[in-house]
Amino acid sequence: MFDGSQEAKSSASMGMWTGVGVVALALAIGGYMFISKAKSAKLGPVVAAQAAQPTGPADPVRDLKVQRATMGKDRTGTTAVWVVSIENKSASYTYSNIQYETTYVGANNTAILINKGTIATTIEPGGQKNSEIDDALYPAGTAWYKIRITGAKASLQ
Repeated sequence: MFDGSQEAKSSASMGMWTGVGVVALALAIGGYMFISKAKSAKLGPVVAAQAAQPTGPADPVRDLKVQRATMGKDRTGTTAVWVVSIENKSASYTYSNIQYETTYVGANNTAILINKGTIATTIEPGGQKNSEIDDALYPAGTAWYKIRITGAKASLQ
């Protein structure tokens, strides 16, 4: 009679120790992950500061990329309105006062109108901005059009 109750006590005790072991293992893994994440967070700004050092002079034409550009017309149908998404691919330079050039080309592939302007925005390193530009009177006879970045004011972050 006593042997059966002792066996039940032993298996219950074994299950409790297994549960304690699993909890201890989970705490150890969680602690390790927390500490390793904290260390990488401390090193992150140091690594980012080292990576942000410029490797050469600012080159806004190379660093600023038009990711998406659509051209429409205003409510009266006379003025060209551009919506552009510009990305700054530089890791060190912030760009502002972005200069652009729009070209409207006729059916015979000759430029009807070339317009230049400035977008009053600032794009941080690795950032992206969307801007709306009221450009110029939309020229009659336009077959196709394009926009490109021609310059910008650069500053170190």
